[in-house]
Amino acid sequence: MKDRKWILPLIVIAQFCCTSLWFAGNGVMTDLSKSFGLDSQALGHLTSAVQFGFISGTLVFAFLTIADRFSPSRVFFVCAILGAIFNLGVIWDGNSFGSLFIIRFLTGFTLAGIYPVGMKIAADYFQKGLGKSLGFLVGALVLGTAFPHLLKNFTGDLPWRFVIFFTSAIAAMGGVLMLLFVPDGPYRSGSQQLDLSLLFKVFNSKPFQSAAFGYFGHMWELYAFWAFVPVMLQSFQKVHPESALNIPLLSFLIIGLGGLACMVGGYISESVGVKKTAFYALLLSCLCCLTSPVIFYMNSSAVLISFLIFWGLVVIADSPLFSTLVAQNATASSKGTALTIVNCLGFAITIVSIQLISLLHETIDAKFLYVFLAVGPILGLISLSAKNQEQSTSKNLK
Repeated sequence: MKDRKWILPLIVIAQFCCTSLWFAGNGVMTDLSKSFGLDSQALGHLTSAVQFGFISGTLVFAFLTIADRFSPSRVFFVCAILGAIFNLGVIWDGNSFGSLFIIRFLTGFTLAGIYPVGMKIAADYFQKGLGKSLGFLVGALVLGTAFPHLLKNFTGDLPWRFVIFFTSAIAAMGGVLMLLFVPDGPYRSGSQQLDLSLLFKVFNSKPFQSAAFGYFGHMWELYAFWAFVPVMLQSFQKVHPESALNIPLLSFLIIGLGGLACMVGGYISESVGVKKTAFYALLLSCLCCLTSPVIFYMNSSAVLISFLIFWGLVVIADSPLFSTLVAQNATASSKGTALTIVNCLGFAITIVSIQLISLLHETIDAKFLYVFLAVGPILGLISLSAKNQEQSTSKNLK
C-alpha cells in the first residue's frame, strides 16, 4: 500500500479484531461454568491459561527471533488464523476444565504473534510520534479485550457460543487485513540469522532496563484488574441486589474506555515526554489500588462505577508508553525481539498476580483484596525514578 496514511488505521483494526480472542472466554465465563461444571476458581485459572500460553509463545518467538527474521505481517496473519481456530475449540460439547485450559493456552500462544508483532509493525512504519502510534495500537488491544463483554451484553438472548464464533471470525478477518494491506515497513531492519544472545543483549542498556522494569510493575496490576472487574461488580451486586447492575456492559465500559486513555496519553506524551507521562499514569493507578478499600466501604454504586472507570483509564494509559520506551532503546535489528521478550516477562508476572488475587479472594475481605495490586506499580515507580548511568537515545527519556 503506497498511501501510508491508511497504514496505522489498518494495523489498529487488525489488532482490535485479533485481540478480541484474549478475553473471549471471560466474556462467557458464567455460561462456561454452567455448561461444563467449572468451580469458582475457573476464572483465575482459565485467564492464567491464556497468559501462560502468551508467555510460552513470546518466549519461543523471542528465542527464535521470529519477528526480526521473518515478515511481521505474515507472522501476524498465520497467528491470527491459528488463534481463530483454537478459539473455536471452546464450543465443543465434550470439553472439561482440562481441555478448556489447553484450548485457552493455545489461543494465548498465538497471541504472541499478534500483540507484540503488531507493535513491531507499527515501529517499522513510525519512528517519529511512535508513542502516539502505539497509543492507538494498545487502545485497539484494550477495546479488543473488552469486546467479548459487550458482545455478551447485546447477545444475551442468543447462545453463548455466538460470542466465540464472532470473535473467531473477526480475528481471521484481522489477519487477512494485515497480510493483504500492510507490507513490511520502511524502517524494518530484519535480522537474517538466528542470534540467541539478543535475549540478553537487549538488557544491557540502563534506559532499556528502566523502561522494562516500569512495564513489569504496570503488568502486575493490569490484567488482574481486568480479570476481576466483573468480580468486583458481582460482589457489590450480592450485597446490594437492588442496584441491578448490568455487569457485562459495565465491564466493557470500565475496560474498553481505557483505549481512549491510551490514545490521549500518546498525544500528551508528545509535549510532556513519554517517560514522565508513563510515570504519572502509573502513580495514579497505584493510588487507585491503595484507596480501593475506602471506595468499597462507601457502598455507593455511582461512586464505585465512577471509581472503576477512572481506574480503568489510568491502569492502561501507560502501557503504550512503556512499549515506546522499550522500542526506542532497542537497536533496529533487535526491536521485535526486545518487544517480545519484555512482553513475555511482563505477562509471566500477570499470572502471579492473577493467581494471588484468586487465592486471596477466598480468604480475605474483598474490600481489601486489591490493595495487593499496588506492589507492582510501587516497584515500577522506583525503577522509573532511578538515575540512569548512561544517556538515553531519545529525548523523550529526559
